[in-house]
Amino acid sequence: MRGHTIGYGVNVPWMPLVLAGYLFATLGALLLAGDGRLRTLGVVLAAGALACSALWRLEFASTWCAFAAVASLLVLCWVRRPRAASSVT
Repeated sequence: MRGHTIGYGVNVPWMPLVLAGYLFATLGALLLAGDGRLRTLGVVLAAGALACSALWRLEFASTWCAFAAVASLLVLCWVRRPRAASSVT
């Protein structure tokens, strides 16, 4: 028990390297994308990852799920936004 949460751990060798690889694979492609909306999504998720790291230490559980929900709302807004009519020449 840690405060008001249950702490758990997984014994993964080289955990900082695994975490860096995970973040690069999940956020790197978004941050390096040519589409501005994908870069925005990458920035939001990178900020979420930093906030989750800080909040996790304060024992707030499920913070990543909350940021994933925000990211999902961004994607939903982009998908539902009507596209401008493109002219075919």
